[in-house]
Amino acid sequence: MRRTLVLVEVRDDQIRNVSFEALSAAQNIDSAEITAVILGSSEPQFVSSLAEFGADKVYMIPDERLKQYTPDGYLQALFQLVEQVKPDVILMGHTAVGKDVSPRLATKLGVGLISDVTHIELEENEIIFTRPIYAGKAFQKKKIVSGTIFATIRPNNIPLVEADSSRNAESITFNPTITDIRTVVKDIVQKSVGGVDLTEAKVIVSGGRGVKNEEGFKLLDELAKVLGGAVGASRGACDAGYCDYSMQVGQTGKVVTPDLYIACGISGAIQHLAGMSNSKVIVAINKDPEAPIFSVADYGIVGDLFEVVPLLTEEFKKLTVATGV
Repeated sequence: MRRTLVLVEVRDDQIRNVSFEALSAAQNIDSAEITAVILGSSEPQFVSSLAEFGADKVYMIPDERLKQYTPDGYLQALFQLVEQVKPDVILMGHTAVGKDVSPRLATKLGVGLISDVTHIELEENEIIFTRPIYAGKAFQKKKIVSGTIFATIRPNNIPLVEADSSRNAESITFNPTITDIRTVVKDIVQKSVGGVDLTEAKVIVSGGRGVKNEEGFKLLDELAKVLGGAVGASRGACDAGYCDYSMQVGQTGKVVTPDLYIACGISGAIQHLAGMSNSKVIVAINKDPEAPIFSVADYGIVGDLFEVVPLLTEEFKKLTVATGV
């Protein structure tokens, strides 16, 4: 039985869903004890939420300097916590924070790191991690044969365990010694792409050059709102100035795996497919029946998106009213 440490990320005073996925993964590998850590906060309401998804202990590091991510501060705090907890397994999200701090921490600990994991399983009591390679064209299974097992998991891939409201977790305040923070966040200017985090969205409506202009994205935004999803974009649409680069999906943008991905006016360049081809269901809308996007789509609609998208929006609105969802 293993002791597992999970880094919990908080955004806008809410625990990110990928942190619950990491806790679920910890349960699925038969962890003897699951420890969660939150940096820069000591809010007591987080403890009960984490306990429901398997946390036995929650370390709170209330240092205000860690309220926003800082590489130096996070590395020092996590290294000292690992030295105290001595976990057998470390898990965190493959997010902007996780991708930056995990290799630093792995190097300082002198351990291996398996990144961007999409599946975790036990085989003869060994933890086997599955991760995509070659821009999602193939998958490899990996394991760490000795030392601390360290991995980052891709958001929206690990199924959540059923929350157990009867569980409780021990809350522990931890005050590491943090010095020489070279980078400090003074302010955050966030360009909103809707109320749903693109990397964790269950539904994504994306637009390409076929959307033609910034006004065209308003159609996609309306459909996304009806479906409770987020709006994404191809590199071409971003380069053309139709939308902000924070919405970009693809090899040089965000990698997403929603339950439903609706591609509107996107031709399907290999760089874009690398960022969304692992979506569970893909719907493509394009006037060109030979567009490469149709080769990966589960459902294809050959037509003008400016006609198709409003029709879809109206139909989904009717379904929403009829079902009360």
